[in-house]
Amino acid sequence: MTKHEEPAYTGEQRLRQIPVRYLVPNIVTLLALCSGVTAIRLGIEGRFELAVACVILATVLDALDGRIARALKGSSKFGAELDSLADFVNFGVAPGLLVYMWSLSALKNLGWIVALALAMCCALRLARFNVALEDPDRPAWKINYFTGVNAPAGAMLAMLPMYMGFLDLLPPGSEIAPFVLIYIALIAFSMVSRVPTFSGKGVGRVRRELVLPILAAVTIIAALLVTYTWEVVTFAAFTYIAAIPVSVVSYMRQKSAWEKRIANGEEGAADKKDPADLDADATLAEDDKA
Repeated sequence: MTKHEEPAYTGEQRLRQIPVRYLVPNIVTLLALCSGVTAIRLGIEGRFELAVACVILATVLDALDGRIARALKGSSKFGAELDSLADFVNFGVAPGLLVYMWSLSALKNLGWIVALALAMCCALRLARFNVALEDPDRPAWKINYFTGVNAPAGAMLAMLPMYMGFLDLLPPGSEIAPFVLIYIALIAFSMVSRVPTFSGKGVGRVRRELVLPILAAVTIIAALLVTYTWEVVTFAAFTYIAAIPVSVVSYMRQKSAWEKRIANGEEGAADKKDPADLDADATLAEDDKA
């Protein structure tokens, strides 16, 4: 066989040659999708607490699939596309339907329009994120920020009235439907807005002395999430909302510093990315949730 000749493989043979490391992240993504679709079924049955828990589980799995792909070096274009489709269902369709069934259905057509808006804005948010990944001129420092509220965070914020209802901090959803409608409309707008929010993707490594404290903190948070689910997610939602002004200020400061470097003729230094940034960029589509 000459160097110009290639062995002829059938489709089945090519499939057998796919490394397992490419399959594992996609399996996690499919599990997240199953959880999101199950949430819709539970919502139809009126089991809203379990339905919201399924969306939270989908969020956790969504956070893991990209990191698993990075650890196993199993990122792929197929995985990125599957991830975006799963995100649309888990963080656009499922939360929109749940909020509609829990509260907005009392407003009939108007409530349905806002529920649709939440799902459509999620789709637009994901599409914009995927396009932004292909921008070769994006400065390295922008990896620390999302443009608008990312899809998983938007879903968690959209269900905040439901958390508070489960805690008896709010009346039944049908009684506060007008307020929920305004709130959901704001969340939908925030997902397609240009407001910068922290992404957390710039954190590539931690100091050795912080490893054990971080592991202990994660364990405690996981235990609290299981034991006091609605209290923890309610606190997390309000914390995220409070962090948005901080992220805006931080973004403007970094943008100003970058523009000064550009004005001083330091374009190369301003745009140069270190290996950690390049590695994060390569797997960004697996992690988001745009």
